[in-house]
Formats: sequence, C-alpha cells, structure tokens
Amino acid sequence: MLGWPPEMLAVFLEQQRRAQAMHYRAAFPEAAWLIVESGGAPVGRLYTDERPASVHLVDISLLPEWRGRGLGGAILADLIVDAAARDLPVSLQVEKVNPARRLYERLGFRVVADNGPHDWMERPAQAGPKGP
Repeated sequence: MLGWPPEMLAVFLEQQRRAQAMHYRAAFPEAAWLIVESGGAPVGRLYTDERPASVHLVDISLLPEWRGRGLGGAILADLIVDAAARDLPVSLQVEKVNPARRLYERLGFRVVADNGPHDWMERPAQAGPKGP
C-alpha cells in the first residue's frame, strides 16, 4: 500500500515488531508469551497477563489463513473457562474498528471504559462460558 520497495518494507515491519515487543515486555513483564500451533506448525500467538483480580488478554493473533475458522473463539473460550474456574474476569483492550470485537461481544465481553480509539472490555467470571 505504501509503494515502498520490499527491502524497505521489511525493515519497517521489523522495526514495528520490535517496538511492539518492547512495549509488551515493559507493560506486561509477567505475561505468558505463547505460540499457537496446529499440527505442530505455528499459526498464531497468545499473550496473557495474570493479574491479582483478572486475567488480561494482551494479544491474540492468527495467521490470515487461520482466521475465521473458529480457532480464535475456541482459544478464548478456553481462556474464559480457565479464568472462571478461579473466579476471575477476563479483560482486554481492543480498537473500536477491530472486526474481532464481534467475537468478543459474542463471548460475553462488554465495554467498561472508553480509551479513545480503544475500548477496555471485560467478561465477568460469574457469567458461564458462551460459545464463539
């Protein structure tokens, strides 16, 4: 989209990846950094941060060819069940324009704070798990 040569685009994307990783490590030093696999091949990532009063979903992303297949919903449903077993809500921050919001809402997440271009969403522990 930028019309940059492939080499320049690769350098830019690597800089963005590093900046995001540094931010996540600084903001969530105790987070679990997990690779999502299917058949032994990496297909995405899941970053969660266990807090005293909640489980925070830092990031979930799947490779484009793995989106829309129910995998993300299944992962989130498992996360919700695990947190609910410990009587903990699950929280996350999502851009207002992110299509994943529909999935979060179907899973019972509700907006609890408006952070400008992002919303802070939370799913209470006491509400039983919903399907994706």
